Amino acid sequence: MDPNIAVNIYHFLSQTRELFGDELFVQKSNAIENRSSDNKFPESLEEFYSQINNCLNCQLGYKRTKFVFGVGDPNADLLLVGEAPGVDEDRLGEPFVGRAGKLLDKILAAIHLNRNKGVYICNVLKCRPPNNRDPLPSEVDQCEPYLQHQIRLIKPKLIVALGRVAGKTLLKHDVPLKAMREKIHYYENIPLIVTYHPAALLRNSGFKPPTWKDFQWIQSILDGKTNIG
Repeated sequence: MDPNIAVNIYHFLSQTRELFGDELFVQKSNAIENRSSDNKFPESLEEFYSQINNCLNCQLGYKRTKFVFGVGDPNADLLLVGEAPGVDEDRLGEPFVGRAGKLLDKILAAIHLNRNKGVYICNVLKCRPPNNRDPLPSEVDQCEPYLQHQIRLIKPKLIVALGRVAGKTLLKHDVPLKAMREKIHYYENIPLIVTYHPAALLRNSGFKPPTWKDFQWIQSILDGKTNIG
C-alpha cells in the first residue's frame, strides 16, 4: 500500500474515533435513488423528504434525534441556508427554531416575509454534528446533493447563506465573512449572498446594522428594484 494512503486512513480512523467513539459504522450508500427508467429525481419536496429522511450515508445519521429537512414555501423566491442543525433543531426536526430562529423570524418580518410565505429555510447538513462543531468535508460530500436537489425543486431567485461556515461551505472558499459579504456569488447558477448568522447577532449586537443592510439589499433584489444581472 502507498504509505501516503496508509497515513490518510490512519488519520481518518483516528478522527472518527475521537468524534464518535470506538464503534465504526459501515453502511451501504443509500444516496438519492433514481425512481424511473429515465433517471428522474423526485418532483416534490414531500416525496424527496420521504426518500431521504432515513439517510445513514454518514455517521451523523446514527446520532441524530430527527432528520432536519427544511421548512417553508416550496415555491419560495428566497432560500436561506445555514450550516447544520443545532440542539433545538435536532430535537424538533425544524431548522432555526431556537433564539436565533426567533430573531431570524423578526428580520424576515421586517422585509415583509415569513418562513411560510416566500421563504424556504434549510441547512447544508440535515443532521446535527456533535457539540455543534463545523461540518466535516466528508459529511458535506454526502449531504450537499440533497441541498442541491432541494434548490432544483424550489427554484429560488436568491440564496442567502447565513454565517461564515455556510458561506465557505457553499462557495468552497475559506475566507472571513467580511470578504464574502456585499458581493453577488453564484451557487447552482443562482445568485447567492452571504450575511451574518442570527446566532452571531445574539452574541454581538454590533453585527445587527450590517445584517439589516444586507436584508434591505435582499428585499430590493426580490422586489426587482436592484438588478443583479
